Amino acid sequence: MIYGPTLLFALGEGAVIPLIPVIADRLGADVAVAALVAAALVVGQLCGNIPAGWAVARFGERLTMGVAGIVILGGLTGIVLAPSLIFFAAAVFLIGFCAASFALARHSFMTTRVPLHFRARALSLLGGTFRLGMFVGPFISAALLAVFGDETASIVFFAVCQVATILLVFLGPDPEKAVPGGGGAPSRRAGGDSREAEDTGEPVTGAIPTVERVGVFRTMWRFRGVLARLGLAAASLSAVRSARQVVLPLWGVSLGLDAGTIAVVVGVSGAIDFALFYASGQVMDRFGRLWAALPAMVLMGAGFFALSFTHDLASAAMWYAMFAAVLGVGNGLSSGILLTLGADIAPPNEPAAFLGSWRTLTDAGGALAPLLVSALTAVASLSIGVGAMGLVAVLGAIGFIRWVPRYVPRTR
Repeated sequence: MIYGPTLLFALGEGAVIPLIPVIADRLGADVAVAALVAAALVVGQLCGNIPAGWAVARFGERLTMGVAGIVILGGLTGIVLAPSLIFFAAAVFLIGFCAASFALARHSFMTTRVPLHFRARALSLLGGTFRLGMFVGPFISAALLAVFGDETASIVFFAVCQVATILLVFLGPDPEKAVPGGGGAPSRRAGGDSREAEDTGEPVTGAIPTVERVGVFRTMWRFRGVLARLGLAAASLSAVRSARQVVLPLWGVSLGLDAGTIAVVVGVSGAIDFALFYASGQVMDRFGRLWAALPAMVLMGAGFFALSFTHDLASAAMWYAMFAAVLGVGNGLSSGILLTLGADIAPPNEPAAFLGSWRTLTDAGGALAPLLVSALTAVASLSIGVGAMGLVAVLGAIGFIRWVPRYVPRTR
């Protein structure tokens, strides 16, 4: 009941995502328009974070996830029956919009239920569950295409996963009632005080205060200080992560490598990333959040900087493979850090509204990074775009050094 809905959703989504450009092409889109349609999924999730935060705070995790699953079934029906490209893009956007509910509902649940001393491991496992589904889903889709020869089979698989998720959410035991609340340590900003406070190094204790609901936008204003500081550092991490997914295929193409070689390099980088997700949680729980965030940013920043100087070297393909692995290690070490930091600083009495704002900010960083790389590549070169992401990583690392000790409570 904790990780099952996330895994089922990620399996279905991972099976369908690679097919979105293919279906868009069949409906008459060129390469640029197909990329825009594929981006509708990310844009939908970005737009859905704040409404999802309101829904979880108002109706609870269980009802929000169940209703979102039902709406996703409607979106999948729209994908299959789409008579035009615009209708298809709208269906993709709707799925992304509802996907935010699954991520935020479980994030909110973990924030209020998981004790602080193993919160990072629990949230890293949640992130790893999603990565597992996104990693295995495309292989399931490939197998279904080989057997049935039609993209509809993968869409039906996503629908079956959604039906199983809805049944699990509505008919299974309710974790909100089975697991007592108040496990997480209160934030230093509980009660809405966004002013800076002295960091004594002591864990925060005390009963969870009872307050009235203040709403999503009032929550954003109340916590504007931490969102503008630590939130921007977190957005830079999200941007660097997102850039990795764009840069690695583009760099391989610019080197003239074939599709198979690029797929192997990207796949190995992804496998390293997935293998380290639980190690990240162990590091955060044992040594502190900064010990995961800072090495991850330094590794990815160094990887981007170094890669940007290798394009014209004789052994460029070897350097490409090596720095792809470095980026995979850095990304793996950051697994769960955004979820954990959001849980650490969220108000314990009503975290969903704050987490909606937090996830909107981090998702915005991830959405802007590919646009930045594309713009710099068009104006200057791909090497300049890659080097710029290294600079973003450095600035993010400085932000984490400055603001994590200020806002995040320490554990013994």
